[in-house]
Amino acid sequence: MKYVLFASFALIASPVAAQNQDLGQPVPEGGEVETVEESEGLTGSVSFEGNLDDLGIAIPGFATDADVSTPAHSNGTAALGKELARVITADLRNNGLFKPTGPDSLPQPRFGEITDPAYSTWSNRGAEMLVHGYVRARSDNKLTVGCYLYDMALQQQLVREGWVVQPADWRRAAHKCADLIYSRLSGESPFFDSRIAYIAETGPKDNRTKRLAIMDSDGANHRFITTGQSTALTPRYSPDYKKLVYLSYVDGNPRIYVYDIGTGRQTLISQSSNPTFAPRWSPDGRSILYSMAVNGNTDIYRVSASGGESRRLTDTPGIDIGGSYSPDGSQIVFESDRSGSQQIYIMNADGSNQRRLSFFGGRAATPEWSPRGDQIAFTHIAGNFNVAVMSPSGRGMRSLTRGWQDEAPTWAPNGRIIQFFRTERNTGKTSLWQVDLTGENERSLPTPVDASDPAWGPILP
Repeated sequence: MKYVLFASFALIASPVAAQNQDLGQPVPEGGEVETVEESEGLTGSVSFEGNLDDLGIAIPGFATDADVSTPAHSNGTAALGKELARVITADLRNNGLFKPTGPDSLPQPRFGEITDPAYSTWSNRGAEMLVHGYVRARSDNKLTVGCYLYDMALQQQLVREGWVVQPADWRRAAHKCADLIYSRLSGESPFFDSRIAYIAETGPKDNRTKRLAIMDSDGANHRFITTGQSTALTPRYSPDYKKLVYLSYVDGNPRIYVYDIGTGRQTLISQSSNPTFAPRWSPDGRSILYSMAVNGNTDIYRVSASGGESRRLTDTPGIDIGGSYSPDGSQIVFESDRSGSQQIYIMNADGSNQRRLSFFGGRAATPEWSPRGDQIAFTHIAGNFNVAVMSPSGRGMRSLTRGWQDEAPTWAPNGRIIQFFRTERNTGKTSLWQVDLTGENERSLPTPVDASDPAWGPILP
């Protein structure tokens, strides 16, 4: 397969004011969550026999040693303890693997029972697993949150961990507790303490306002990043979560920006009068892939994440778009119509050895490599649009959704759940959805406005 690499399209400087004119108010990010001594917990074997989705987990309200006021909740630490348990319950229930019972249906344990549970009480309620926890207000205004998982049959603590968080980050402590439970019981990597970027859409169909927005993995802490003065498209988190790359049409011309989540600043990476599409990070965060149409031919390019000259990786007639790196950075999966219709192709990271993967009928678009490296998600177009997966060899294709227009898959950090957006047939309304690799447990994720182009970020530090 012929391929060409050559330097082109140097970064064009742009005044700072022009770069930032579409940014909203800076969004302060909380600090890193500090792990405390509860991480030195006991371990044991889960005694439950059967499917995880039959596993009953009791999650009563988290206890507190003293019900005191906290900026995290207007009614104090006791009320916050129940909110923590509600978030954990929702995380585990929405995942589809477990059947948790939350604090509103359970008795409230005393603080002293957190490390010495009344096993008979909870076993009589049909619980196989019990989650206990506490929240304590510190003198420095921070919160300490502890999380404990107990096996009722073994009458043994399986795992425990604790975190010190800023009051504004109390939900992160709940997500980390849910991650602890999920990982201990399923053997899978965690994903609840992560965030999702997407494009928020408002206005009529022929004049949509598209803003960059971010939120927690459960839809909480929603924030708009851009004001909507210019169209924002196709965001993606950097591998270290610290930045977002996205496409913006500030004055009608496409520009690739990198937005620093911590500082609220953004950097212009590339701009051109040529149509530009789908910027994507390399696994090491040093490079960005994107597609650009020049003289009617669309190819995939690579540019440094700090800007500079771009290098072309494809050079065939037609449209090559949507590159996504393998986790080890050695290969790129992309979409091309060089065969006459949209199909999935793969190539080495330098553009060599380009070859077609999809031979299963219909069209295939928007490929995204799993963080685990074992699957490629994509949009399968065979009449309707649906999310599907296949192996990196192109085998084992499976459709996961059965909608009318489901597209643009993005992976959870653990590579076991896929986010996508769905367009309703009659109204044109767009919304975010999730589905696991079984094709079951499909659910919608609430957003304040229509939503498209989701991007799931890595686990937070």
